[in-house]
Amino acid sequence: MRRWVPALIAVLTVFLGGCGKTYVEVDITAVSSAPEPETTVMEIITTTEPETTAEETIEEPEERVEVDGKIKSYLTGEMLDVEKADRRPVAVMMSNDKEARPQYGINRAGVVYEAPVEGVMNRYMAIIEDYDDLERIGSVRSCRTYYIYFAKEFDAIYAHFGQSTFAKPYLSEVDNINGIEGVGSSAFYRSSDKKAPHNAYTSFEKLQAAMDKLGYSQEYHKDYEGHYQFARNGEELTPEPELSLSAFRVVPGYPYNEPYFEYNEEDGLYYRYQYGGPHNGDEGQIAVKNILFQYCPIGHYASTQYLNIGLDEPQYGYYITNGRAIPINWEKEGPFGVTHYYNTEKEEITLNQGKTWVCIISAADFSKSEIHGKDDESNTTEN
Repeated sequence: MRRWVPALIAVLTVFLGGCGKTYVEVDITAVSSAPEPETTVMEIITTTEPETTAEETIEEPEERVEVDGKIKSYLTGEMLDVEKADRRPVAVMMSNDKEARPQYGINRAGVVYEAPVEGVMNRYMAIIEDYDDLERIGSVRSCRTYYIYFAKEFDAIYAHFGQSTFAKPYLSEVDNINGIEGVGSSAFYRSSDKKAPHNAYTSFEKLQAAMDKLGYSQEYHKDYEGHYQFARNGEELTPEPELSLSAFRVVPGYPYNEPYFEYNEEDGLYYRYQYGGPHNGDEGQIAVKNILFQYCPIGHYASTQYLNIGLDEPQYGYYITNGRAIPINWEKEGPFGVTHYYNTEKEEITLNQGKTWVCIISAADFSKSEIHGKDDESNTTEN
């Protein structure tokens, strides 16, 4: 089985459509008030010729109507009790330090964002709508600017324990529960089985009490129409083999926790591993239906270690589901709007119903990503 670097074809197919020797300029543009980082130029040599095309999208989206007390979830596309699916989710910042494991409540998340923070660490933002019986969620860590943007895309109520200096001005853009300020501090508690800062947790009851005190509506904004396009009920979408790449083991390339996903053909899910073993939440190993690799230009705020992830300009990525991967590019609908993902035919992709894991990856590190085919298949690129 050959190792394959996914973004290599993504860049050439999605943006250039050519072959031979190509120079790709990646403009690492800062956002907001951050200084503009330097431009990085990468040389890529490849003999790849055909353009990769994604699967066809569904012509008409299925209407979101109530059936037997259930309605389609905005997070997963699955039918869920109306009182949960029509309630704004919570987006909880979670630690991925070894000392903080396991993450409580992460198995319930319909969508998880994984992104780098300072040094080589990653943090998660778990977006959860089915959390009514959870007495322990976390451990909860502090906010970074880009997570505010991600939470806003889902009209979520954002729970965090503090924030970076650079994130603070943007918190007014989202309903948030802050563990170190005012009413928000009552929404969290310290456990005795972990050491600070890895022992801050919250619960359904505490989050609900904080929302009531802060006066946050739990109804979706009247203009909110959801984030993803999902397959119809009972329909399963698999990219055609000749138009996609085999994806049985996918590696985002994060250096510290070294995570990867392995595809299970029996249930059609991707099981997650990190730190040399299964990635377990408090309810078992994490498994998702969809994976998005979203490559972004990343710089730093001034001379600090705080990352400044660029979300303003369209970039590229990969959508992975049912053992196949297709190249995509993504574009954000304004500063606090939804991110849309498009195939090479410029059609918005349709996700399979189920949980989605979004890996935010530095465009400068795209060569560290890997997509491996099944044992009897190969994804090969001559370079």
